[in-house]
Amino acid sequence: IPGLLFMAYQGMFAVITPALMTGAFADRFRFKPYLIFVSLWLILVYAPWCHWIWGGGFLAEWGVWDFAGGIVVHITAGFSALASLAVVGKRVAQEGEDLSVPHNVPFVALGTALLWFGWFGFNGGSALASGGTAVAAAVNSEIAASVALFLWLMIDWFKGGRPTLVGLCVGAIAGLATVTPAAGFIQPWGAFIIGIVASASCYMLCELVKRAGLDDALDVWGVHGMGGFIGTILLGVLADGSECAPGDGLEYPGYCVSPNTVTRSGEQLGKQVVAAVFCAAYSFVVTVVLLKGINLFVPIVPPQNHDSNLDLEEHGQTAYTPSKGYTMEQKPAPEGAEKTGVSNPPATDI
Repeated sequence: IPGLLFMAYQGMFAVITPALMTGAFADRFRFKPYLIFVSLWLILVYAPWCHWIWGGGFLAEWGVWDFAGGIVVHITAGFSALASLAVVGKRVAQEGEDLSVPHNVPFVALGTALLWFGWFGFNGGSALASGGTAVAAAVNSEIAASVALFLWLMIDWFKGGRPTLVGLCVGAIAGLATVTPAAGFIQPWGAFIIGIVASASCYMLCELVKRAGLDDALDVWGVHGMGGFIGTILLGVLADGSECAPGDGLEYPGYCVSPNTVTRSGEQLGKQVVAAVFCAAYSFVVTVVLLKGINLFVPIVPPQNHDSNLDLEEHGQTAYTPSKGYTMEQKPAPEGAEKTGVSNPPATDI
């Protein structure tokens, strides 16, 4: 493909990764330190991992594989999000406000639909060609997301007594995040397994974060961070067998998804585990150091006595403009209505 297209495509990954992380600490960062943090984070966390995995760095040479960003995108963003929560703390709830409830459920569904559609570009496009590997990556993404969506819905139904749209949406994203590192290296049955594992494990990890008292506004660590972590490890188990990398000019079977790349083995599993743990630790530590350093010069969190509307303080705007609600005002009855006994329905102005 043209080099300019490759640059634009990789730029998309670089832009979306800090956006994933941002969702975890929503409504707690002042804007100026946020800009400083994201700029430095891209250089110190994202760029090194992008090079080490996708740019022919030492991990790529060692034999670590990541098809579409399980390590480069999801583990870096997820574990950096976890680190940021340890620094910025919890949101301040207004009186009577439940921060665990989404403010607009249809927007959650709309965002999930947009993400799901775009994920075909992330995963299918990571083949960098229109061919069998791209098709397999797209189909595997659909399978994993659908399975995880359904099972998350069932878990919600079993635990809460009713199915929820928000749970359905979170389950779909968990399946997509978990299949991402393996999407172009596994068979459809492997994507089905990943969907099952993603729903069960990510659900439990999201509950663990809540019980730990961490305010992860969008479940970034439990869904993206650990989803990418688990998918990276499962790649070493679910990739095609050794017959799909025969070497010495031998032919490979027609069913191979991405021949002459990664194959499942105990050695590959070990490499994937090491890379996932290394990335998680690196991202967490560097993010903590980075935030602590920035906070020495520019306070990250607004003062305790600040107005609860951070958007209004930082930008002079709010998501919703307050306005007078619609009121029903009853018009007086026509003159003589009582004398004549005429009963008119009350007229109203809105």
